[in-house]
Amino acid sequence: MKAVDKYNARVDAVGSLLCIGLDSDVNKLPPAYRNNDAPQLAFNRHIIDATAEYAAAFKFNMAFYEATGAHGWRQLAQTLKYLRQRHPDILSISDAKRADIGNTSAAYARAIFDELGFDAVTLNPYLGRDALQPFLDYADKACIILCRTSNPGAAEIQNLRVDGRTLWQVVAGLAARKWNAKGNCMLVASGTNPAEMAQIRAIVGELTLLVPGIGAQGGDLKSAIDSGLNRAGRGLIINSSRGIIFADDPAEAAASLRDAINRRR
Repeated sequence: MKAVDKYNARVDAVGSLLCIGLDSDVNKLPPAYRNNDAPQLAFNRHIIDATAEYAAAFKFNMAFYEATGAHGWRQLAQTLKYLRQRHPDILSISDAKRADIGNTSAAYARAIFDELGFDAVTLNPYLGRDALQPFLDYADKACIILCRTSNPGAAEIQNLRVDGRTLWQVVAGLAARKWNAKGNCMLVASGTNPAEMAQIRAIVGELTLLVPGIGAQGGDLKSAIDSGLNRAGRGLIINSSRGIIFADDPAEAAASLRDAINRRR
């Protein structure tokens, strides 16, 4: 099954567009987990067990695992194995923002898709198609291309004008019309910019959008949903990380956000 179809099937099965970000920063874990021999793994298992019934996807911010070296990589791999064993129908996303010259990208793709077994990866389009191609060649995986991001400095580059259009509009068009030959492209579209998200939706048609920026970064959930849903009432992967995993009750936080999304849907 293609990753795009896997995500849609999970959305329909559990009635959720929620993605939970496992941004498991060791320095922010509760003391009970920091004292564990494998703190990130223990914490991730806890979050998965508590929230999986509400989730259509889990997103792993690679930086927090790479920062702890080989031990972090092992815990990442073990978490993915745990997720596949318990919930094989939930989409797994590597938030890595990769892309490099061709042979380097090919090595990154093997690491993320073949070695770790992720369903999807975030990619930086700045180097152009040849840097993305090794990932795009995996027809069964999803390539989530950065388009309009949620960080404060995004406009410095992404709003530059190219033949009368913003750079993010150009990227959206390339992803939808040139890079999506295998039907495996998605886009990152910030929840902090609903008007721009609506323009992205108009450019890309039914493509799925990964939506950061809801919650801690100030994005408005209702506006993002109104701007981003596709004709099937799906087409969004709405991510929340810190607002769920570090909540006093992660299950309650996940259920509450899932329900808020569905009320607006």
